[in-house]
Amino acid sequence: MAKKTSVNTLQRFKSGGALVPASTSWYLADLGEFRGKQILYTRQSPQRLKTLREHALIESAISSNRIEGVVVEAKRVRELVLGAPPLRDRDEEEVRGYRDALKRIHEEGATLRQLC
Repeated sequence: MAKKTSVNTLQRFKSGGALVPASTSWYLADLGEFRGKQILYTRQSPQRLKTLREHALIESAISSNRIEGVVVEAKRVRELVLGAPPLRDRDEEEVRGYRDALKRIHEEGATLRQLC
C-alpha cells in the first residue's frame, strides 16, 4: 500500500500539482549549507563522527530487527554490531547479518547501484 502512495506523490510532483512545505524547504537549505562543512567536521572531529556513526548503526539495527520480530537486548546489539562475539542464537545471527548488509552497502554502494 505504501508503494502506491509514494508513486502517487511522485506523480503529483511531476505534474506540478504538489507543493513542498516550507519546513521541508528550510531543512533542504540547512542541508545545502552544511554540505560544504562536512570535510571540516571530518578533519576536526573524527572521534565524534565515529561515535555518532556507531550510535546510528546500533539504533538502526535495533529498530530494523524489532520490525522483524527479532529481540536482542540493546547492550548485546552493541556488541554484535561493533564487535565479533560468539553468537548465542538465531536472533543474534539476524543482527549480525543486518550489520554485514549495512557494511556492504556502505563499502560497495556505487557498485551495487550499477547492478540495479
